[in-house]
Amino acid sequence: MIGAILGYKNNQAAAKQAQAVGEFNARVAENEAIILQRKKTSEEARMRQVADRSIATQRVATAASGVQMSGSPLQAMADSYFNTEMDSLNIQYAADIEQTAKASEAALSRVQGRARSSALKIASYQSLLEGAEKAAKFGNS
Repeated sequence: MIGAILGYKNNQAAAKQAQAVGEFNARVAENEAIILQRKKTSEEARMRQVADRSIATQRVATAASGVQMSGSPLQAMADSYFNTEMDSLNIQYAADIEQTAKASEAALSRVQGRARSSALKIASYQSLLEGAEKAAKFGNS
């Protein structure tokens, strides 16, 4: 019977640990999601700075050549603006995908931790029942 009680206690402790590990892994994934979002925000800001410099260079080159900002030069500048916005949207979309993946990873870690915890709790009760059964058989002998 002592073995059954020890098995129960060990499985109960392991159940708590399994749930704690699942929660820890979920928090790690959530923190990674925050870091990824900050990285994408920084990447977008750098991309916009490079694009702004490029557009400014185009503007200066066009003005220095004496060409008016209309027709092809204006179209080239408009294309630069539109391409910058498309690149920005692509970075934001990639960030959204990464955020969703990390949120799913966090949820999965929590579910796995709870499932493992439940399995260990069931094993602890099973240990007690087996011990009680053995004690009952021993008492009837």
